[in-house]
Amino acid sequence: MKSVFLLEAFVLACFVLFSQVTAKNAEDIRCKCICPPYREIKGQIYNNNVSLKDCNCLHVVDPMPVDGKDVEAYCLRCECKYEERSSGTIRVTIIMYLSILGLLLLYMVYLTLLEPMLKRRLFGHSQLIQSDDDVGDQQPFANAHNVLSRSQSRPNMLNKVEHAQQRWRRQVQEQRKSVFDRHVVLS
Repeated sequence: MKSVFLLEAFVLACFVLFSQVTAKNAEDIRCKCICPPYREIKGQIYNNNVSLKDCNCLHVVDPMPVDGKDVEAYCLRCECKYEERSSGTIRVTIIMYLSILGLLLLYMVYLTLLEPMLKRRLFGHSQLIQSDDDVGDQQPFANAHNVLSRSQSRPNMLNKVEHAQQRWRRQVQEQRKSVFDRHVVLS
């Protein structure tokens, strides 16, 4: 029941985001005219929300800084460009970016706070504590594979992942010993 509700909420959110992406806002289209200095008038940039066919100096520059016959000469110096963007796509991209960032933050919290507590519960508190004089000599997770392989309630795939993780930790520990104790770089 709970998963059906979550699925419906996810579909509704996707529909709302998709409808916002396909809809054009007035801010998504504009004509931008850059007019350089002309006689005593300094250069200016003009923006206006007009269609592509109306993207020229006569429709965008308002108020016109020159009068009469100088309008044509002034407009010939202006460079007008039609610009279009999708603010909906920009919003979706930002939401995805922030979601991924949030997931990574949650994973970091899990690794720093919850994983040590779970390891203590699974392996016992005494194995995780090392004294300062034998740091590097003991491997606190050396028997993790034995404990996990005895556990029949865990799925086989999780045991394989834990075994690979313990093997990697042993390799890192050996490399640390080689580099810091023996001053030998492994090739």
